Amino acid sequence: MAPGHGPVDSLEMGSDGKRAESSAAEIVFRGVTKRYPGRSAAAVDNLSLRIPAGEICVLVGPSGGGKTTAMKMVNRLIEITEGDILMDGQSVRSLEVIELRRRIGYVIQHVGLFPHMSIADNIATVPRLLGWSKARIHARVRELLELVGLDPVHDPDRYPRQLSGGQQQRVGLARAMAADPAVMLMDEPFGALDPITRERLQQEFLRLHAEIRKTVIFVTHDIDEAIKMGDRIAILREGGILAQYDTPDAILANPADEFVARFVGADRSLKRLSLKRLSDIELLAVPNGDNSTYPTVAASTTLRDALALMLEEGSRELAVVDEGKVRGLCSVEHVAALLAPERQQQE
Repeated sequence: MAPGHGPVDSLEMGSDGKRAESSAAEIVFRGVTKRYPGRSAAAVDNLSLRIPAGEICVLVGPSGGGKTTAMKMVNRLIEITEGDILMDGQSVRSLEVIELRRRIGYVIQHVGLFPHMSIADNIATVPRLLGWSKARIHARVRELLELVGLDPVHDPDRYPRQLSGGQQQRVGLARAMAADPAVMLMDEPFGALDPITRERLQQEFLRLHAEIRKTVIFVTHDIDEAIKMGDRIAILREGGILAQYDTPDAILANPADEFVARFVGADRSLKRLSLKRLSDIELLAVPNGDNSTYPTVAASTTLRDALALMLEEGSRELAVVDEGKVRGLCSVEHVAALLAPERQQQE
């Protein structure tokens, strides 16, 4: 998921079966503050950051950090007290509220599907309000159900009560994408799911995002989820003050202060290993070309899982295999060197 500057074009299937352009929007917070009447402290305090178009930005922090408040000011479910939020250079405060919200997809923890409406009607809510034709809505519903891993033939006529929690969350995601919004807001979307379903939907959303390339603001209290999902992470301390905003790897490698270091955890070096795969690193040469004595591992394996495998196998080296061929070796020392501070690697 590459960084962008301004609109990012993606592709969506139109009702005529042809591919049509869609876009993602850059989001900029400029000194955004939210104060509630009767409270001396701000809920969000002078928040400034830029989210490149097409990236996932995760807002994470302790309770009282203003994560959800900051996100809801984007679609003005909560109004800004001071400062501004720009969507592709246009102030969200300058847009009529209904128009703004129709341009932004919204996914919440408990889904919020209408229980008396079919799955198809739930997904079609915003397109119907926008005056789409029945044929276009029908095509879009089928496309989205297939995209989120549901059955486009049998599921449209089912009702939310007939679906599992994971399936309902998929429908909520499809509904948020129905009108092809430039921005998606996701408020702890997987928090209410069991660990296995949560892991699966996280992986599927990352796969989906690689295809649709929308700008996503994702709220979670779980730093591991933030590291896994985010292109960038904004860590907020109590009072809605930005503690650090950077890529997951940069935050784990160089926490801005003691608060950030404690929040990301003492095992941050291991967390960094989960961000890279063996295919991302330069491998060691196989001595004399003989790889028969080494345990093998797929190139798609994360460095963290590779290290765990070396410990399990009692081996200090693994042969890395890609498309049936050994591409090189990875060793315990190799992994340790990759974790060293950048200045040490340069020496």
